[in-house]
This record gives sequence, C-alpha cells and structure tokens, in this order.
Amino acid sequence: MEYKEISPIIALTPYIHTFWQLKGDDLDKQWERNFPDACAGLVINLGDTCLTDNGSVSMEFGRTYAVGAMRSFKDSFIEKHTHLFGVCLKPGMFPNFYDYVPQSEIADQTVQLERVYSFDVDTFIKNPVYYLNSFFIDRLQSRNLLLESVIKDIDQTQGQSSIGDIAKKNFTTVRQLERNFKIQIGITPKEYSRIVRFQNALSKIRDSAKETSLLDIAFECGYYDHSHLTNDIKRNTGLVPSQI
Repeated sequence: MEYKEISPIIALTPYIHTFWQLKGDDLDKQWERNFPDACAGLVINLGDTCLTDNGSVSMEFGRTYAVGAMRSFKDSFIEKHTHLFGVCLKPGMFPNFYDYVPQSEIADQTVQLERVYSFDVDTFIKNPVYYLNSFFIDRLQSRNLLLESVIKDIDQTQGQSSIGDIAKKNFTTVRQLERNFKIQIGITPKEYSRIVRFQNALSKIRDSAKETSLLDIAFECGYYDHSHLTNDIKRNTGLVPSQI
C-alpha cells in the first residue's frame, strides 16, 4: 500500500490539514484501520469499489463522499486496485465549504454526496492537487472560525481541562458550546476533549519504545490509572496498548 500526504496552498491551511492519496498494490488484500481524530473529510474513489465503515458502505468509482468526525475506529478494505484521494479538514471547518447538514448528522458515517457537492472526476484525474486547491478556494465561504479559540484551548491542554473551565474562559456556556460543537464538528466538546487526550496518549505510547511505563503515560495524559487508559485505547482502536 502506498500512502502520501500533500499540503494545501497557504490560503487553505487554516481550514485543511492535508490532502492525501492511498493506492493499493499487488500484495494488498486486508482491512486498514483508522483511529478517531475529530476531523471531518471528503474522499473520491478513483479505483475499484472500496468497502469502508467496517464493511457497511461501498464507495463506488468516481463518487465523492463526506466523512464525518469519528468517535471510534473505522476499517476500510484495501486491495490491489484501491485508489482513494481525500481531504482531511481541520475540526469545525466543514461549514466553511459546505452548507450541507449539521455535522452531528454524519458523525461516524461515510455519506455519498449529491453531484452538486461532488468533485468532477474527469477534471480531477488530470491534476488532483491543483483541482482540490482551486475547488476549495472557490467554495470558501465567509471565514467561520466560531470555535477556533475553544478548539485551541482544548488542544493546548491536551484534552485535560474541564469543559466548564473552557466555556468560562471563552465567555459562553457549556450548553452553547455543546450546540455549536454538534453543528460545526459533529460531536460534543467532551467527546472532542476525549479524542484529543487519546491522540496525545497514543503518540506517547508509540514514541516511548517501551521506555516509559503505561502507568506513567496514563498519569501524564490525565487518566485516572493504567486501566482507564487501556479501556480508552481499546474503545478508540479496538486494540490493547501492546498491539499498537
């Protein structure tokens, strides 16, 4: 399997993490697992039909799909003629390009878009990166960064601050935050914080090369104990820490 990421043009970096491309090879015939990161995205299928959402959704050639923020892991089946090209949007940035539906309606789902919202496959194939940069610049609506400061605060504390404290700091209420998060991101601020904390712990487990104990990582990342961390890892990945 070949996977690569391409940066968008500078004007799009406040909104888009990366463009990405995944191609299968002769040896591929397996499920590939993605872990939750609270980012929505878009995917166009340029290859054979691809099963995703743990086998419940078939992505067809030439079709564009919206991928909602995930609250748990998701498996896609990769084989020889799989060819996907995608866009990873930053949390809360989907509404800057699409007046589609509240993000809570597509959370944990892969949804085929109507033609009016989709990429033009014939033009896309000629120069994917140029097409995507042009497409998103043309679609960029009013600069909507409603949750930018809240997301920044949660990210900076690595998901360890209480939502009540975050709300007070940003002169709003927990209820208003929950409403805005469901519309803009698709999940609650508490769920977003949990994913940020999980991603921080995951990176430390991968980087520690077993030199740091799981208990130390748990305390550093704001978990109560070893079991609390293990359960969160299993919920988000389907794996135990030793399998990561």
